[in-house]
Amino acid sequence: MQLRIQNLLPSFFEQDSARLSEIWGKELLFEKGELIKIVAPSGKGKSTLMNFLYGMRNDYEGRISYDDHELRKFSLEQLARYRKDHISIVFQDLRLFPERSVLDNIEIKRQLNPFHKADKIKEMATRLGIDDKLSFMSSTCSYGEQQRIAIIRSLMQPFDFLLLDEPFSHLDESNAEKSMNLMLEEARFRNAAIVFADLERIDFYPYTRLFHL
Repeated sequence: MQLRIQNLLPSFFEQDSARLSEIWGKELLFEKGELIKIVAPSGKGKSTLMNFLYGMRNDYEGRISYDDHELRKFSLEQLARYRKDHISIVFQDLRLFPERSVLDNIEIKRQLNPFHKADKIKEMATRLGIDDKLSFMSSTCSYGEQQRIAIIRSLMQPFDFLLLDEPFSHLDESNAEKSMNLMLEEARFRNAAIVFADLERIDFYPYTRLFHL
């Protein structure tokens, strides 16, 4: 599976924004197995880009295609299928169900298209230090714990592309590295690509290509 970006630019950005960017206004091809790092300071459109790639927003010029199928032309059914089978994401704002348990938040995603058996949730939660939180309401967890919940949730489904929008903003380096290692293992297991947007380069992410937004 391939992700192609062609002359992409948010409709509300000035054309000049593309001049110095290595993403906006450019033609790029990402393939399965790649580890992409996108670096930009706050306000340069990292979350906007992730929302474009996931099909959450269409207010852009240019074209995004998965395997030569233009994302903006997907029907709701096609988009739902791609998100279920091919594209997973960790949102910056996480989008957990606050009044459901941690286990429910993760299991809901697994049930849509199970890639792992249910006991994998406990195993991953133990690795990331939140196994004692599985019965808690997610709203009672710290933001760092919620980030780890969202990370585990993203790994419950099959995917060809895993989109990460500042997934470690409230994690210390040790927990961030544990989380990254888990995602790298899961991506390798699927021969999937990771597209990781953050404020800076991270030493423990072995990117194969680096872009400045």
